[in-house]
Amino acid sequence: MSAEQQPGGAAQTPYQTARRYLRQTPRHWLVTGVAGFIGSHLLEHLLALGQRVTGMDNFITGHQHNLDQVREAVGDQAWTRFHFIEADIRDHASCLRACQGVDYVLHQAALGSVARSIDDPRLSHDINVGGFVTMLAAARDAGVRRFVYAASSATYGDHPDLPKVEERIGRPLSPYALSKFANELYAEVFARCYGTEAIGLRYFNVFGPRQDPQGAYAAVIPQWAAALIGNRRLDINGDGETSRDFCFVANAVQANLLAALSSDPAAVNQVYNVALNARTSLNQLYRMMRALLLARFPHLQQHKPHHVGFRSGDVRHSQADIGKAVRLLGFAPTHDLERGLQEAIDWYVGQLPAAGG
Repeated sequence: MSAEQQPGGAAQTPYQTARRYLRQTPRHWLVTGVAGFIGSHLLEHLLALGQRVTGMDNFITGHQHNLDQVREAVGDQAWTRFHFIEADIRDHASCLRACQGVDYVLHQAALGSVARSIDDPRLSHDINVGGFVTMLAAARDAGVRRFVYAASSATYGDHPDLPKVEERIGRPLSPYALSKFANELYAEVFARCYGTEAIGLRYFNVFGPRQDPQGAYAAVIPQWAAALIGNRRLDINGDGETSRDFCFVANAVQANLLAALSSDPAAVNQVYNVALNARTSLNQLYRMMRALLLARFPHLQQHKPHHVGFRSGDVRHSQADIGKAVRLLGFAPTHDLERGLQEAIDWYVGQLPAAGG
């Protein structure tokens, strides 16, 4: 969608234009993994924009409390436009049923985590590849306009260049990375064989409210937030100089909506980096999070991180070139790391028990 003029003559951003379009034009969306972290944020934004949403989840990694929080945020009237199907993306009949009458699929369902895929590569492949193809075929059979899916920065593997550019990838370092690359190949083949429209979004370390801090495979920011607030041991893998391009969840939501609604033929059947084109070390991240929490939790004056071994399958450094998404989708991140951390930390403070609390 092209930018439009605001009443004062200032041009709207592509994302503002997309949101305005959706407020005026109800569509039907399917969000898979809707009870998960990113899926629940997509649901919340779509319902707030007046859209009709079907959601699908099997609760392997999603949570009912995420859906409950979305309902509280958008209100009961908006919630009437949401239809939930508890089902697995590996079941074709359920996928086909979920796709009926849908304009856009936002496919977030997957078994995340590099470490989890190393522990159980068969299950990772079964869900991330088998489930992906099942959902892609169902969307094709139901005549869905466009299929937007969660790809991953893990696809870059051992390629050494920074920042990462979509056209140059290395060898996969984990079963998870391989499964996400297979998704991109299947989307490309479906476009060639069946004329489908698909866009992949290579997420780089997305974080924000509702990201689960519990369990062995929890992402670093929620895991550390829980440790800092609870005054518990906090582990940093390796020397702490491993770096990542951390991306707040609102930026990922923006990328999904822009990808779904883009009218530029050159933008379709592509993959895009979704991040900030910034690099933050784990040591820097720890200091930022501790500083944001220190005024509210005096026990952090004495808190020190604990360094453990490097984690198998991890890349050393990650940073995204987002020029392609900026150029073809109009992507313009609204949250840098500091702003995103502040919003995420505020949410975790409200959700997690403090030390001695």
